[in-house]
Amino acid sequence: MSLEQFQLELPRHAFGPRETARAGDVWRLLQEAAIVGSSRRGWTPTRYRESGAAFIVRRMTVVHHREAVFGEPLTIETWVSTFKRGLVSHREVRVTVDGEPLVSATQEWVHVQTQPTLSPSRAAPELVDALSPIEHGAGHVVLPPMESSEGPELRAVELQLWHTWMDPLAHANHPAYVDWCDEAVCRRLASRGHDPQGLVPVAEYVHYRSGAMAPETVSVHSRVVGRTGDSLALTHRLVGADGRLCATATTLRRHLDGIEVLAASHQALG
Repeated sequence: MSLEQFQLELPRHAFGPRETARAGDVWRLLQEAAIVGSSRRGWTPTRYRESGAAFIVRRMTVVHHREAVFGEPLTIETWVSTFKRGLVSHREVRVTVDGEPLVSATQEWVHVQTQPTLSPSRAAPELVDALSPIEHGAGHVVLPPMESSEGPELRAVELQLWHTWMDPLAHANHPAYVDWCDEAVCRRLASRGHDPQGLVPVAEYVHYRSGAMAPETVSVHSRVVGRTGDSLALTHRLVGADGRLCATATTLRRHLDGIEVLAASHQALG
């Protein structure tokens, strides 16, 4: 059975000036949860490397039930809910504080061979056995329903990747894509005189298409697509230097000064 429960902590560098965790760093915590969950089943990063295999994220959905604050004791519950043909698996991660939900996530992972390229391949039988799927919880995490109201695509924000950001597979680690989406939003807020640190994560969905590698420049093309409660929904296309689509994303965000601050910062001239 793949169900595991353990404690983790968000590191100090995950927190901004409001003493709340950034969305991208919550995604890094969820990645760590997957690594620990696999390691406790006998498949550590070292064992993956020695076997010439890895998992890479294809899709991921996250809902933030509230913001994380520094020093909270985080209880992680994680399990594999599907593992189709030894190739594509879904891992569920639930994070609670004193029994109350903090973050929920569904990760879709693809098993690949790391040499010579990251090509999809069936996992070894012993790995499939170790990560056997179970029925647990309420199913996959989905984005909250929203009221659609699509606007024009905004002027792209360009971000250059650093060599020192590259992960063990020599590309930008998947939580960085959430950082880039939020950086584009924050730059628009700041350009209109609003506090970028007032941004509050509500939910995200990212579909990964192609790895991004230093020192290329990634362009973030965003548009407003709707609202849900006091949150603004935006879609983002992340495009590599050669024009290839690296990922598509949807982010739901609140602002401490209200949804209209976000909306006004993301009009057509933004």
